[in-house]
Amino acid sequence: QVQFVESGGDLVQPGDSLTISCTTSGYAFANSEIGWFRQAPGKEREAIACISSLRTGDGESYYSNSVEGRFTISRDDATGTAYLQMNHLRPEDTGIYYCTTDQGRNCPVLIRYVEVWGQGTVVTVSA
Repeated sequence: QVQFVESGGDLVQPGDSLTISCTTSGYAFANSEIGWFRQAPGKEREAIACISSLRTGDGESYYSNSVEGRFTISRDDATGTAYLQMNHLRPEDTGIYYCTTDQGRNCPVLIRYVEVWGQGTVVTVSA
């Protein structure tokens, strides 16, 4: 059974840094890309970061324009965990953060092929 458990969300101030985690199980993590998505209040879920498989894919990382240069995605294939390091946080980064995969080798994560979502972790950026 495929599962994603996001954690580490918090209330932080603008300019702060935060790292959130995604613990996965039930599929071949190392063979698959993994992506982070964000849903801001009143908005649709958007893809913000993705990292391809280091084992079977090109190992590249990709970011949306809104987070490029501030966020870094990483993966630990030994533990099946993905991370999102977020620097210089802004109020517009507020939202629920989700991780998932379509079990392809390379980014992007195609939502139409995603079968499972986690419960998400809440990040609030406010003074």
